[in-house]
Amino acid sequence: MYPQTHVYFAEMILGGQSDEITLGSILPDMLIDKGFNHCEAHSKGSEIYCFLKLHQTLLDFRKAVLTHGFVPKGLDYYGDEKYLDYEKGYCFEKARPFVLDTVEACNIPPEMGWWKAHNIIEMGIELLVSSSGDYSERIKNAFANRRLVTEIDEMLRELWKSQDIDFGRRVKKFAGLIEMERAGAISLAKKYQLQMQHKHQVEIDTKKVARLIERAAESVCGDLQDFFETAAGFVKDNIHSLVKQES
Repeated sequence: MYPQTHVYFAEMILGGQSDEITLGSILPDMLIDKGFNHCEAHSKGSEIYCFLKLHQTLLDFRKAVLTHGFVPKGLDYYGDEKYLDYEKGYCFEKARPFVLDTVEACNIPPEMGWWKAHNIIEMGIELLVSSSGDYSERIKNAFANRRLVTEIDEMLRELWKSQDIDFGRRVKKFAGLIEMERAGAISLAKKYQLQMQHKHQVEIDTKKVARLIERAAESVCGDLQDFFETAAGFVKDNIHSLVKQES
């Protein structure tokens, strides 16, 4: 999922909002860089939580991290990997009708179509979530919280001494890749263009992608809230099991 969606979901799980919750909810995506691939970055939630609990610090942050990735199972697990009886996650299932149009709009080979079409669904969800609250402002405020960014940097450097963490650099880089304002279909498509250039060296048709994002938003309207509520129930149980285990 995209950042504003993760902030929304973490607040839904934890019942509040703060800079710690905002940064924790999107941390796994900011870890994807030197030293961590996507899967590794999304499998560090339990490790981070246990380390920060041991140091008795960053309570909201460490709980919010647990809402995002694969270990424990958070929003991205149910969106990407497996949800109910679907072959994969919710976003992949909803992406099936968009595969061929995504291949054409993104100038990619057919074997990449389902993967990238699921990104289109995620951007459609981001469009809906962003229109429902001030999540972009939450992210901007959290990124500007230098004291908190420094504290997180110090903790992560202590946890992974051999890694090039530099959390402040990661925050700055991530801010350039995501939509930091209230999301629109065109603005999301333009940010996606930067990602596709960086990752795959391809040029996408941003107008066509924007139309796909709008269609994606329409396609999930009927059951998105059910997905969020069902996934939230699973994630709360997963967090409870971890916290109980570590007590």
